Amino acid sequence: MKVQTEKEIKDINARFDDLLDHCAHITSPEEIKQIKKAFQFANEAHMNMRRKSGEPYIIHPISVSKIVASEIGLGANSIIAALLHDVVEDTEYSLEDIRFHFGDKITTIIDGLTKISSVFDKKSSIQAENFRKLLLTLSDDVRVILIKLADRLNNMRTLDSMPKNKQIKIAGETIYLFAPLAHRLGLFTIKTELEDLSLKYQNPKIFNEILNNIKGSEQERQLFINKFSMPIKEKLNEHNIKFDISGRPKSIYSIFTKMETKKINFEEIYDLFAIRIVFDPNPNLPEKVQCWNIYSLITDIYMPKPERIRDWVSTPKANGYEALHGTVMGPEGRWVEVQIRTTRMDEIAERGFAAHWKYKNNDQSESELDKWLKRIRELLETPSNDAHEFIDEFKLNLFSSEILVFTPKGKVITLPMNATVIDFAYEIHTEIGNKAIGGKINQKLVPLSHSLSSGDQVEVLTADNQRPQKEWLEYAITAKAKLNIKNSLKEDIKIRIEKGKNILDEKLKKINLRPNSRIIKKLITGYEAVNKEDLYLKIGEGIISLDNVKKVLKKNTKNKWIRYWELTYSKNIQNSKKLSEQQKKNPKIDLGKPLIIREGIDEPGKNYRIAKCCNPIPGDDVVGYKSPDETIIIHSCKCPTATRLMSSQGNLIVSAQWTKHRILSFLASISIQGIDQIGIANSITNVISHDLNANIRKLAIETHDGLFEGNIELYVHDTKHLNNLIMNLFKIKGVISVKRTEAASKE
Repeated sequence: MKVQTEKEIKDINARFDDLLDHCAHITSPEEIKQIKKAFQFANEAHMNMRRKSGEPYIIHPISVSKIVASEIGLGANSIIAALLHDVVEDTEYSLEDIRFHFGDKITTIIDGLTKISSVFDKKSSIQAENFRKLLLTLSDDVRVILIKLADRLNNMRTLDSMPKNKQIKIAGETIYLFAPLAHRLGLFTIKTELEDLSLKYQNPKIFNEILNNIKGSEQERQLFINKFSMPIKEKLNEHNIKFDISGRPKSIYSIFTKMETKKINFEEIYDLFAIRIVFDPNPNLPEKVQCWNIYSLITDIYMPKPERIRDWVSTPKANGYEALHGTVMGPEGRWVEVQIRTTRMDEIAERGFAAHWKYKNNDQSESELDKWLKRIRELLETPSNDAHEFIDEFKLNLFSSEILVFTPKGKVITLPMNATVIDFAYEIHTEIGNKAIGGKINQKLVPLSHSLSSGDQVEVLTADNQRPQKEWLEYAITAKAKLNIKNSLKEDIKIRIEKGKNILDEKLKKINLRPNSRIIKKLITGYEAVNKEDLYLKIGEGIISLDNVKKVLKKNTKNKWIRYWELTYSKNIQNSKKLSEQQKKNPKIDLGKPLIIREGIDEPGKNYRIAKCCNPIPGDDVVGYKSPDETIIIHSCKCPTATRLMSSQGNLIVSAQWTKHRILSFLASISIQGIDQIGIANSITNVISHDLNANIRKLAIETHDGLFEGNIELYVHDTKHLNNLIMNLFKIKGVISVKRTEAASKE
């Protein structure tokens, strides 16, 4: 290993001094002494170790500690743990060494942060199992997760030095799991940066386009903010309110998601930025009242948009976020979002969970976070055996938007968006869920499958003889409800299996037989059961009556079994030959190198296929996924399926890039809108077929009220070909909008 140079040593010491400057909130000399001791310990442990970028390894824990101290605002123990977080895994030191030098508290945090190389299920990806194990540490100390998020943020900031396939994997994990986790813990700034950095590496072309557009409109935006803010400042000063007003653009990722979901261009986004007012509250008045007073002053100047009010001061979000959001009509006919917060609310919004420790008297916000942590622990107590299913359930239940509903006595219950009556029932109590037969929403009778909306008052109707039904799983949303339903169904199945076994034993006893493996095998075959448990279950449920058990046992099944095994053996031989031939055709794939998507449909050694879910075409940012049959499936980087695979099976992801394609054609889909006129369909087909030589696969045009809407599926060579086609369609008289749509129909 390369020894640290004198210049590097100076840089390391300067970075640590900078870290100490950001620990101004730590005033205890003993704690500062321990931080310095941790730095010396980590520096010696990582001496001569380097990161992929070539820089000394110790720079990483220093950077993580600085995020922990300044951007999250944690205390001395967390900073010490961040400095030491990689020592146990990457060096010869053990947890006992940490315990000896720094005590039990630090050791507990380090133990939670130590990366885990083994997995429970060998078929699961390392990332999925490690994330599950990481979340288990929440039961001990939430600081583990906060430091892990700081570690992930620093890794994302320094991702340039990693190979492309690693960048894609790490970015996929980050956008799928870590950014939503930061959001749920209230770390808005960190969540935003993680999202933007993920987009940068997953879709670099789109990221740079949006970034350049934001920079290009920066001067114009600042002029507008000044013009909009001036009368507000005057009004607030008149009322002797101490405040700070600022305008900031939406994050690149939020602009990207709005463009994707609404299928609009950058220029069509009207709320590119928000105005934030942070004020020092009068201690003699409730903060909520003061927020609404400021909103009232603003609406004296600008006309509000009533349906765009978001009141999170009356009912904070589950992550503790409090603010009053409103949208008003500003100068030049532009809608502007205004966010109103106190200084306390602002600190909680920026630093999330950590800031709550500073405001311990705010019981309401703390209780919301406590409830969320309790839900995590409930989910972790009996997780699914399948790591990927566990992650999907975790993400669905803990990262989704919430609704607030009421019990008959007025207690507020927080549930995920689209939750149903059965979810509400299990949220109240397991036994209420198990015995639920229906519900009343605002005194109106509804089924258990009815989706709830914010503000609903819900009453669950129960019956003592009710038991959980399998179909409940189809409309249960929360992990708590699903888990209880599955557990109850499993218990019922166990009871029926035991009942079936006892019935069979009694029946065999009557004909002077004792159950053994040979008899059970004959019965499985004779009654067409899958296995022994299936046989018992069908007997227990009354599907198999056993009236003809003697006949089934006398039946000679020997020849059938021989034929079965011969057939199976023959198929296995054929499959082995096919697999061997396939392996010869498809050479071994090196996931560390980019896959080159070449021309020619039947070229020798072709080992990829285009995903039907997103139909990427040359020019799109793409990524490859290695399927079980060794074929690489090419997805668009924007494809939700690709994002899920990058996060849960990142070890099977390969970077991919196109060569120039002029032989192959790829299926694409566009939507077109405009003013209806005679010959419009003919003009469209002429541009596509004759002017740009593209083949149309499907064309559907509908007209109504003097307008037309069309969807076209066609074959193009690449994104340049498609963009030229779109530009030429725009030139047709009467055409107002032409856009590419992601989902072309599947072949």
